[in-house]
Amino acid sequence: METGGPPVAPGQLGQTGPVLGLRSLSFAYQGLLEIPYETILAQQDTLEVLDLSYNLLEDPALLVELEKLSTLILDCNSYSSHVKFPYMPSVTTVCINKNKISNLPIFVEEIRTKFPNIKILSMMNNEAAPSYFNGGSLTQYIDYRQYVISQIPTLKILDDTEVLGKERAQAKKTYRMQRTREGSKRKKELHR
Repeated sequence: METGGPPVAPGQLGQTGPVLGLRSLSFAYQGLLEIPYETILAQQDTLEVLDLSYNLLEDPALLVELEKLSTLILDCNSYSSHVKFPYMPSVTTVCINKNKISNLPIFVEEIRTKFPNIKILSMMNNEAAPSYFNGGSLTQYIDYRQYVISQIPTLKILDDTEVLGKERAQAKKTYRMQRTREGSKRKKELHR
């Protein structure tokens, strides 16, 4: 006997609304202009991995309520250097490859302050992350890595490469000197 509705999976009989208790949720390849907050926030007590890649998204503001989220995947969207993330100390992995990030210092400051426990950051194929694959030179790539590593001391992996101790030491040395020079320059300007 046909009921006229869609087939019901085992264990769903009589169930209305979304399945609760999911640890992972993907909205990849949906052509979304806005994050489906209602569906996502229904999982806020358990959700650890959220994949919003391959959409047209620009604003992640309301994700702040996802207190257990550890991995946020935002690849291939429309996020710019000026994206404003909520403060999310539980997030340890952010993938934001192939977006519209062009200003490295602004973006890195946002990541550092909003994700204080980040261990893995992948931002390949953005203008601010030069590499051989997007027209950058080896020197630009090394400088990019050193800058990001110096600004985010919790990083273990940047893009697809582990952060080594000697690389971290060189990054601190290179960018400590630059910050010191900038600080000295500001002090001189203030005393004029």
